[in-house]
Amino acid sequence: MDWDTHKKLLLKDPGFRKALKETELEYQVARNIIKARIEKNLTQAQLAKKLKTRQSVISRAENAKTVPSLSFLKRLADVLHMSLRVELK
Repeated sequence: MDWDTHKKLLLKDPGFRKALKETELEYQVARNIIKARIEKNLTQAQLAKKLKTRQSVISRAENAKTVPSLSFLKRLADVLHMSLRVELK
């Protein structure tokens, strides 16, 4: 079974849809961290060194195992020479 077929099956489950909606923000944060790191051609270990933290911290953030603090995201944007935008819509 391919991913699209499997995803359609999962989305039929109301519990899955609810869990997906509840974790969307964490997923988007993790995805953006990964994208930014890759755009800068950095490994997790290299990024951790620039942030003066451990590679496991980067891994947990990228795997949405933790919700990064705003101060972490500010430091991340700073070391990657990127801007950080938080929106409430």
